[in-house]
Amino acid sequence: MVLTSLFCILAHTSVMAQDTASGKPITLVVPFAPGGPTDAMARVIANELKDILGQTVVVDNRAGAGGNIGADIVARAPADGQTLLFGTSGPLAINASLYKKISYDPLRSFAPIVNLGYLPNVLVVNPSVPANNVKELISFGKANPGKLTYASSGNGASSHLAGVMFNNLAGTDFLHVPYKGTGPALNDLVAGHVSMAFTDVLTALPFIKAGKLRVLGVTTASRSGALPDVPTVAEQGVKGFDVSVFFGIVAPAGTPPDVVTKLHKAFATALKRPELAKSLEKQGLEMAAKNDPESLRAFMTSEVARWKEVVKSSGAQLD
Repeated sequence: MVLTSLFCILAHTSVMAQDTASGKPITLVVPFAPGGPTDAMARVIANELKDILGQTVVVDNRAGAGGNIGADIVARAPADGQTLLFGTSGPLAINASLYKKISYDPLRSFAPIVNLGYLPNVLVVNPSVPANNVKELISFGKANPGKLTYASSGNGASSHLAGVMFNNLAGTDFLHVPYKGTGPALNDLVAGHVSMAFTDVLTALPFIKAGKLRVLGVTTASRSGALPDVPTVAEQGVKGFDVSVFFGIVAPAGTPPDVVTKLHKAFATALKRPELAKSLEKQGLEMAAKNDPESLRAFMTSEVARWKEVVKSSGAQLD
């Protein structure tokens, strides 16, 4: 009996070893520099996958061109499930319209694996701005045309395009002031050099708690778990306003269906673990309601179309 049980265990282990491509490490490409929210999320998830897959998952930061460099590396990689992209709204949706030329297609170059969720943004203002909610901000903006400015982390960033969408839907004319990164943008906002910003909740939260910034609304369709008492921008009259940074894992197009299924199950299992879920929640991530590959593909398709219109109205175009 003992020998039979031992044989079964060894046989199962042998099958797992064959199924994990001889134990070679999986490379999870993060298309941004180390230290940011995308990198932090990728590393905690990669750590959980090791014992689930029986393989080491190595995070490889390939920053540049708004995420296009890392995305291109994965698009060109062998379709064997060994190289994955920790994608975001930029490379998986916005960049297709924002850049004059990119070497991949977000909908044709990748096989979706799992929809992780999204990071809500918030609309914050310098305390000197005479508005305590979105309606007051719109009223003040219309009564003082050209006076209010909004900072972004750069031309074409979601923090820029959120302002474009807001202007289109609310009929305002807030002026865009681009910066080289979120840090410099918020520093100038706190100093009063600009009026407002549409930035991620995790970065803004310490400034909000310290009273250095006033939060007027959450930019997503649903309220943020980090700020449950703050109403959404849409709740306050700007119908259809929904801006966030979404995160999804994709593999090169042509990855075999059985490999996609195996990888999806591994990520889904990891996301159900309480410690990982709690860690991601602390980082501001709102989990996707549906995380299967088909749902991610449908969501990416809708996001590509939605941001195409926003980019077009913004006039932004990058080389």
